[in-house]
Amino acid sequence: MNKLFQKLSLGLIIITMFGFINLQCSTPKSDGHGFDLKGMDTTANPAQNFYEYAVGNWVKNNPVPDEYSYWGSFTILAENNYKVLKEILEKAAKNKTAKKGSNIQKIGDFFSTGMDSIKIEELGIKPIEKELKKIASIKSRNDLIGAIAWAQKLDGSPVFNIYAAVNAKNSKEYIATLSQSGLGLPDRNYYLKKDKRSVETRKKYVDYVTNTFALLGYSKAEAEKNAKTVMKIETKLAKASMSRVERRDPYKTYNKMSIAKIKRLAPNLNWNNYFTYLGISAPNYINVAQPKFFKAVNKMIKRVPIKDWKVYLTWNFINRSAPYLNSSFEIANFDFYGKYLRGAKVQPERWKRVMRAINTYLGEALGQIYVKKTFPPEAKARAAKIVANLKTAMKSRIENLDWMSEVTKKQALHKLASFTVKIGYPDKWRDYSKLSIDRKSYIGDVLKGRVFAFKRNMNKLGKPVDKTEWGMTPQTVNAYYSPTKNEIVFPAAILQPPFFNQKADDAINYGAMGAVIGHEITHGFDDQGRKFNADGNLKDWWTKEDGERFDKRAQKIYDQFDSYIPIDSLHINGKLTAGENIADLGGLTVAFTAFKNTEEFKKNEKLDGFTPTQRFFLGWAQVWENNMRPQALRLRIKTNPHSPGKYRVLGPLSNMPVFWKAFNVKPGDKMRMPKDKVVKIW
Repeated sequence: MNKLFQKLSLGLIIITMFGFINLQCSTPKSDGHGFDLKGMDTTANPAQNFYEYAVGNWVKNNPVPDEYSYWGSFTILAENNYKVLKEILEKAAKNKTAKKGSNIQKIGDFFSTGMDSIKIEELGIKPIEKELKKIASIKSRNDLIGAIAWAQKLDGSPVFNIYAAVNAKNSKEYIATLSQSGLGLPDRNYYLKKDKRSVETRKKYVDYVTNTFALLGYSKAEAEKNAKTVMKIETKLAKASMSRVERRDPYKTYNKMSIAKIKRLAPNLNWNNYFTYLGISAPNYINVAQPKFFKAVNKMIKRVPIKDWKVYLTWNFINRSAPYLNSSFEIANFDFYGKYLRGAKVQPERWKRVMRAINTYLGEALGQIYVKKTFPPEAKARAAKIVANLKTAMKSRIENLDWMSEVTKKQALHKLASFTVKIGYPDKWRDYSKLSIDRKSYIGDVLKGRVFAFKRNMNKLGKPVDKTEWGMTPQTVNAYYSPTKNEIVFPAAILQPPFFNQKADDAINYGAMGAVIGHEITHGFDDQGRKFNADGNLKDWWTKEDGERFDKRAQKIYDQFDSYIPIDSLHINGKLTAGENIADLGGLTVAFTAFKNTEEFKKNEKLDGFTPTQRFFLGWAQVWENNMRPQALRLRIKTNPHSPGKYRVLGPLSNMPVFWKAFNVKPGDKMRMPKDKVVKIW
């Protein structure tokens, strides 16, 4: 992000319930990089609501733009990245001499075709008539199985998913995985809950499905009937589906079966024909992530009439295609998913929508050019240094844990030492030579991108795991930990302000990017990550007693976040968000341990009137400054394993004695958990 933070030009008086902190003009000032002092609300009491104190004015002065449902550090940085990507794409689209088959030709043609709204309107649904006719031609159960396999190659995920994943119990190989899918609403609970808002959402969804069938040329009566059929089938799938909390448990979703056993589990799926239609040899064994779901699907394949399945498959395909078709379909899709479910008022500009599609299907081709423009070697070097410091700090914290035995500590330290660290961009870029892109139709390019991605994924079966592969593009503003590869990955896009600023003081960088790095490291030791060993295998390396002690400590963080009510009567789900909450607390703790080794911390000189420790926590708060529309907030609470940004500040800090000391937080203050409820894990 290129945003320059405002420097303090006048003395400020920060009022707390414990007295006055006077920021005199003689106090050394920052050079305008790192922390936005104008975003603070110094009338708020940091001991009662540190989020409001640290970023309250930013929240008041930065309403959500019409095209967004959420606005904060992540989206602001993404917006700045979009400008770079737009320039790349526009230049590629104008390039008439790009070699056919080159990445420049592909991203240029993709962008040009997506931006040609006149042609898209003229074509209407002609580019997908062949696919719609294929679904309409289904006459038998065998045809149905073939159509499901065909649609999965188009990334439609009708009924269920199949994909190659790293084998959780043998991380050197890939395993074919079958998992639940097939829903048009965000989660199973949207179909099953009977509260007023859930009932309203189902009605809105049925209206959207009805409208879409009408756009396909069905009569009003037919469209309404089809919508009811879709809802009926999806509700059955929802009832059979695992909850999001259950799906977080890697033991529950690991059920390795032979083909013979799968045939007994769900014989009506005609597995021999299914794999033939899919275009791959039947694997020797498969991980069936949700066996009960496939038992239910087995019954549905036989009991649901063929005509109803045709309606459902038509819907599944057209719903996935709608954002890339003419405006009638695109607007109908946005009105439900964008406006109603998320609260956005208008669609993003067309170039952003097209750019996101290219990011999905040609992400590394675009990323390769992006990093040359935005990611200098010195940025990678400084980030690598901070990562190394964080790993050293985590090592120290593990060694000094008072609740873990030496036996388990040894295994934890071995796992930490085995981490692979990836920064910026891949050493080996993805090969798109087998993906053909042209300027015939936008949806056509999207479908070709989907088929390419599916085939590329399935081709991994039978091959050793590629540890050089990245799960995110360099232009993605995010980071991740992979338990099966035991790796932490930090794309170039997140290594920018406010997360990482080469010109900022260490306090801000450690409080922001340092804590993000610590967060990803801690994921290797959160309530689910701890179940994987140093080699990335799902194998218990804890003593029974240490496992029980961990669970007892983790229960406190479940309870803490369960108590937060961000909107209406909706509580945060402590178990759904547990991994992220543990990682936030651990990440901050580890980052502060590392920060204490810097010269800046040791000198303890104030900057902009704040001590290094205070600036560390202000840096963390700035990462999570955001505004979110009520619809988007409800959706996040119901479906997302990440707590809303405000609570990612309030939650972990209220468990940290070093924070209490820095801001004079006393027992009984809201920013201090009661002694018996304080969470301390890592």
